[in-house]
Amino acid sequence: MTGAPPRGLEERMRDTRARLESDVDLWVATSGSPGGVHLIPLSFLWDGTAFLVSTPRASVTGRNLLADGRVRLGLGRTRDVVVVEGIAEPVDIAGLGTEAGDAFAAKTGFDPRELDEPYQYFLIRPRRIQAWREANELRGRDLMRDGRWLL
Repeated sequence: MTGAPPRGLEERMRDTRARLESDVDLWVATSGSPGGVHLIPLSFLWDGTAFLVSTPRASVTGRNLLADGRVRLGLGRTRDVVVVEGIAEPVDIAGLGTEAGDAFAAKTGFDPRELDEPYQYFLIRPRRIQAWREANELRGRDLMRDGRWLL
């Protein structure tokens, strides 16, 4: 424990939004009968309301998300974490749009549109977002509930 006082809701919200805008990678946890429980790091683009990720369509993560869109995301270190529960919606490359595809490639340094292997984009809409650093921040860790920011 660092002994630092817990952050208030406004500071946590500001820190979390900065992380969503500046981080490039996150952990994606899925489950489903096609591949079972699975955890993988993926690059992402945050557009202010949702995450855009891409993975091979035939991968365990891709199959899981196509079968069951429920997903959990983790950003940051274990002592400064953001946890997101959301719903993933498949977005085909043809339906993605040039602007979103270009923004994803620019942010992540990776452009699935240029690969031979079929990739699937997913738009993940958060339903719940939590953030905490230490045990003293567990109370008040919810920043979003039912898809609505608490501030």
